Amino acid sequence: MRFWEKVKHIWQIKDLRNKILFVLGMLIIFRIAAHIPLPGVNIERLRDFFASNEMLGMLNILSGGAMANFSIVAMGIAPYITASIIMQLLTMIVPKLEELSKEGSSGRQKINQYSRLLTVPLALVQSYGMLMLLRQSGQGVIGELSFLNLVNILIVMLGGTIFLMWIGELITEKKIGNGISLLIFAGIVEKLPASLQQSIAIFDVSQLTNWIILAILGLVTVAGVVWLTQGQRNIPVTYARRIRGHKMYGGTDTYLPMRVNQAGMIPIIFAISIVLFPSLIGQFMMRSSSDLVFNIGEFLVGLMQNQLFYGLSYFILVVAFTYFYTSIIFHPQQIAEQLQKQGGFIPGIRPGEPTSSYLSNVSNRIMLAGALSLGIIAILPIITQNIFNISTFVVGGAAILIVVSVVLETVKQIQAQVSMHEYEDL
Repeated sequence: MRFWEKVKHIWQIKDLRNKILFVLGMLIIFRIAAHIPLPGVNIERLRDFFASNEMLGMLNILSGGAMANFSIVAMGIAPYITASIIMQLLTMIVPKLEELSKEGSSGRQKINQYSRLLTVPLALVQSYGMLMLLRQSGQGVIGELSFLNLVNILIVMLGGTIFLMWIGELITEKKIGNGISLLIFAGIVEKLPASLQQSIAIFDVSQLTNWIILAILGLVTVAGVVWLTQGQRNIPVTYARRIRGHKMYGGTDTYLPMRVNQAGMIPIIFAISIVLFPSLIGQFMMRSSSDLVFNIGEFLVGLMQNQLFYGLSYFILVVAFTYFYTSIIFHPQQIAEQLQKQGGFIPGIRPGEPTSSYLSNVSNRIMLAGALSLGIIAILPIITQNIFNISTFVVGGAAILIVVSVVLETVKQIQAQVSMHEYEDL
């Protein structure tokens, strides 16, 4: 009952209700656009091609499910995600961008603007690459295109990406979750009923035990993702007392939160792109008339079809990229300098370099648990498929990580707005 009371309370707040309805309206518009296909594409053959290629399946998740229909928003917000990641990496390399990142909200706005501009060429390149992949797939997904038709399709796909990027930012402004994540979330959730229907259609009483174990494993996976998303180590911080004029400042105790998984799902995106690239190249090489090229392509495809090698490579890459990406976004030296400027210190640790070393050591220790957990979540679909032989409804992976993370973040932001509204009423 308390849950429904909270929902009723949220609905009674007019401003919050309007924001939620606006977000739902934007998501409905996105799903409508995701079902308007581009001309000249055989949708049935396209879906079969996506089902047989795991890399395209991952790209379909990042597009919010729009790529499987090859709709007007087929590329989704994948180019924008790529642009954002590139800008984060460049911020660590280019001094001017690093200075911008330290200028507060104005600097972040400029970096976001650069990400939007970078999205345009990336969307064109990725759209062209997808069209060429479908043309050369040999599956009859798309036929020959004239130059004018190719340009028209590229412009529509670019416009679709920019449209979704705009919708995502409108949603983010309402502070009801992250707009980009909610678009991906909507695409994943929409496919759940179809997956359940397919699973029920092939249900066999002899596999009842496997289904029960799979359901329990699903609950454990969700609990693990919640722990991984919410888990953090609180580092105690004390601020020294300072007297300015007749007033005293500081003298308070607080903590510095260090999340178990600071990298989010970025390591999974990096890892899946690399681990599936050899198989994609191998498929193209197998169409060559040269025996040598054909044999190399056949070897690459066979190697990546080995579930043990594929799963192990995937796991190692996720763990490695977790450490790599965390080292990019987490800067213990900057945190130590900021604490020292504000008169803060960690009890028992001297300010400056000792604090930086301490934070780095703590980060490496908790990162080990986060990296291993993320790696297990990434390969969980492979494990469940091989153990239970159920491929229509797979537990785990990037999809569950996205869904749980988005739900937790959205609930947290709604609760914050409810608390703010109650505070204003006092």
